[in-house]
Amino acid sequence: MKPQPTLKQALAPLRQRWQALAQREQNMLLVAAAMVLLALVWWIALAPALHSLRTAPARHAAAERELQQMLQLQAQAELLRQQPQNTGTDAKTQLQQSLSAELGSSAQLQWLGGRAQVTLTHAPAPALARWLAQVRDNSHASVAEMKLNRLASSAKAEAITRWSGSLLLDLPGMAESR
Repeated sequence: MKPQPTLKQALAPLRQRWQALAQREQNMLLVAAAMVLLALVWWIALAPALHSLRTAPARHAAAERELQQMLQLQAQAELLRQQPQNTGTDAKTQLQQSLSAELGSSAQLQWLGGRAQVTLTHAPAPALARWLAQVRDNSHASVAEMKLNRLASSAKAEAITRWSGSLLLDLPGMAESR
């Protein structure tokens, strides 16, 4: 078995080669090695840190905007949580009143267990849109099913789109009674 060479023995040929170089060549190799070492220090330690420092204000501003948005959403959620919950009879009454106020005789309401079926006949689109927004915001009802047909206007002067068909609404608190 051959003995393992020590580090000193392994570096001996390099040391001899170094000593064989002229002083000027040794100096140039030292300068080149120092430049490589400085480049490595730059790429590994300094450049990432400087990049973090440059981008920190923009990241901080984005995080601040996101925080403000989340605080607004939290405030909205708190307002919704504080609103009194409608009982089933309140929701029914509120739905009937808003339907009569917005759509008048162009809509008929029928109760199917815990659901409300609204039948529309020539209902104007703007009034229907307002009523749906009110239903969603006030009674928190959601449309379970919608079958609407757009009606062609009979006169050129009438520019309002009208709808006929039916809507099936689910009201919160009423789903349990089904």
